[in-house]
Amino acid sequence: MSKFYRSSTNKWVTGICGGIAQYLNVNVTLVRIAMVLAAFCSFGTTLLLYFIASMLTPKDPFIQYQ
Repeated sequence: MSKFYRSSTNKWVTGICGGIAQYLNVNVTLVRIAMVLAAFCSFGTTLLLYFIASMLTPKDPFIQYQ
């Protein structure tokens, strides 16, 4: 089983959505849409959890050069 890391290559803000997409093996666009919908439905609680996760989750040590 793979470990969860912040994405170094597929990121807009901190790489959490890219890391979730890599971990779950799904398209990163779906994760980002789900994150935006969750942020609106939870009145900002998701944003707080996002930034806490970005502080606690390590960066991807395996940098993939293309």
